[in-house]
Amino acid sequence: MNMGIKLVIVDDAPFIREVLRHIFEMTEIEVVGEAQDGTEAVSIVGRLRPQIVLMDIVMPKMSGIEATIEILKDLPDTKIIACSTLDQNNMVMRALESGCCNYISKPFKSEEVLAAVRSAAEAGHKEVGP
Repeated sequence: MNMGIKLVIVDDAPFIREVLRHIFEMTEIEVVGEAQDGTEAVSIVGRLRPQIVLMDIVMPKMSGIEATIEILKDLPDTKIIACSTLDQNNMVMRALESGCCNYISKPFKSEEVLAAVRSAAEAGHKEVGP
């Protein structure tokens, strides 16, 4: 059952995407795509259909909350983990209400990010036929 976990990283800051990509380098988690805003996220997730999305909440064009709602409309099994800075508690609540399964706060700790992604993957793992 050692299937790789496919993940898309969504954040408007290239540096944050780089940090997150680096965390997953030596793991079973494969970063299959990245997006820099909510609009791009909806498109990329729709095309790549990852199991997990790390979704920044505050972004230009379309927020992470709006993107989460859009993605889950078409792909309800996608596990979306909200990312926010610590002072955004009301945003975190809105993200969870919109369908995010968890959240992690910036600045990231590698072990917290990995634990959140693995936990979401476990929760979403169902044996499915071909």
